[in-house]
Amino acid sequence: MPRIAILPGTVADQIAAGEVVERPASVVKELIENSLDAGATSIDVTIEDGGRASIRVSDDGSGMERSDAVLALERHATSKIRTAEELVGVTSFGFRGEALPAICSVAELTIETSAGEEGTMVRAEAGRVLEVGEVARRRGTTVTVARLFHAVPARRKFLRSARSEWRAISETLTTVALVRRDIRLHATHDGRAALSLAPSNSLRARAGALWGNRYAESLVDVEDVAGAVHVSGLVERPADVGTATRRVLICVNGRPVRDAGMVRAAELAYKSTIPSGVRPSLFLDLVVPAGEVDVNVHPAKSEVRFRDRWNTERAVERAVRRALGTFDSAAAMGASGWSFTPSPVVQSQPVDVEVLSGTSGPADPLFLEASGAAAVAGSGAEEREAVSVPELVQLRRTYLMFEHEDGVVLIDQHSAHERVLYERFMHDLDAGISPSQRLLFPMTLHLGPAESDAFEEHRDLFERLGFEIEGFGGHTLLIRSVPMPHPRFDAERCLRDTLDALTGDRHVSSAARHERLAATVACKAAVKAGDKLSIGEMRALFTSLAATTLPAHDVHGRSTIVRLSWQELERRFGRA
Repeated sequence: MPRIAILPGTVADQIAAGEVVERPASVVKELIENSLDAGATSIDVTIEDGGRASIRVSDDGSGMERSDAVLALERHATSKIRTAEELVGVTSFGFRGEALPAICSVAELTIETSAGEEGTMVRAEAGRVLEVGEVARRRGTTVTVARLFHAVPARRKFLRSARSEWRAISETLTTVALVRRDIRLHATHDGRAALSLAPSNSLRARAGALWGNRYAESLVDVEDVAGAVHVSGLVERPADVGTATRRVLICVNGRPVRDAGMVRAAELAYKSTIPSGVRPSLFLDLVVPAGEVDVNVHPAKSEVRFRDRWNTERAVERAVRRALGTFDSAAAMGASGWSFTPSPVVQSQPVDVEVLSGTSGPADPLFLEASGAAAVAGSGAEEREAVSVPELVQLRRTYLMFEHEDGVVLIDQHSAHERVLYERFMHDLDAGISPSQRLLFPMTLHLGPAESDAFEEHRDLFERLGFEIEGFGGHTLLIRSVPMPHPRFDAERCLRDTLDALTGDRHVSSAARHERLAATVACKAAVKAGDKLSIGEMRALFTSLAATTLPAHDVHGRSTIVRLSWQELERRFGRA
């Protein structure tokens, strides 16, 4: 008896439906994408009972003539491509030609369409066309899907409550609204208006229409080009991460996709700015050459494959990190739409960091730019620049304050110096540089068993940071050389506090251990709240902070900079 047989068409269609139509939200997605491919500028979506009773999508697109409307229900019927070569770089959504026949195989389907003259109505069910007639309507198409999965009880029982299914549909509509900001989108659920969006001219405006202007203004602009990859969008300020609902959208060449790699790359940019375990909101648009991405790898077109994934992910990480490296990413009180730069309107004379260091030799790192080659102790004078800084005031021996045209800016001196030192230490570790100062008399340090174990685990990294340490019997250490990050540096206290923080700590990789030690030593070595800074020290700290990669955040995820807008101040004083 033969064991291999050709599946009946109805069975094949239902298998295809299982890949394309998972739930009502899948139907909404496919129908809206067809509308977009038809050039629609206005789309209306009507949902009943979470999409389980009916789904209706109406558009003002190009519409179809009668023969095309009937043919559209055949498997693999499409107007998007003609040859296999056209799959490379295809930009349309519905190029597979599976959505309508797959939906029709598991539901009642009615199409009303017009290409500008007489309209056509096609009614079908269980994969069969039941009726074809005329209908009066304007140019465009309306597709109604009723009783989804009614003929497939095994599939229908897996549908969730109307509320859950509507939530999934709402997420689909939100994604469409963010990706296609040029269209008008209106949706109702059970007779009540649920969404009404006019065309927007920017992602920020669309986000404001969806979640409010306050939320939209709290996001930071991303705009960067790396080779042939253009990354743009909005990301959450580190100070706000974890305080609101997390939202993620990754869009590749106008196509929303699920891509854990790109999300992970964007999140890597937040490293050393947010606490572990919290994840930021991301809205990112990637534009890559059409031939560098394959969109034909998933039945629902929700995943893509990159020819050069590694470089694309690095482009995303770099773009987000550059956005977080601006002062606009600092925490804000009141209006957050500042255009803040390290060179405010109120300026004093330029500061020469060579003069501030008080030495003709290697300048003290507190007064050096702390990113790139300038972070290296003993770097040449030609790498230093005169930097314009505002007039600074120290408050409570903890905060530096200055005036900006948009408000008042506060800088936490400990967090700021911690960021400066962390980036300097990371540069030194990566470059294999160990700038240090030999002590006139070696320092003896007595440790407990746990502290001694922590030291042995990190001995190599301490040496790479500039500590010259040798055992002196038992749990006693002899320290001969130490790094000198600033004149206030207390090497003994820093070592003890660092080892105490590392005691019992476990690290999953050498990279994490490397970064953890740099962060810990930077925290313990930085100037503290309560330390009185001279005018020269304040100005030089500002200069160093402005030169870091991520100036607005310390290594623990706390804000280094807080901005208080004039608008907020005037509101507090009753002037607004």
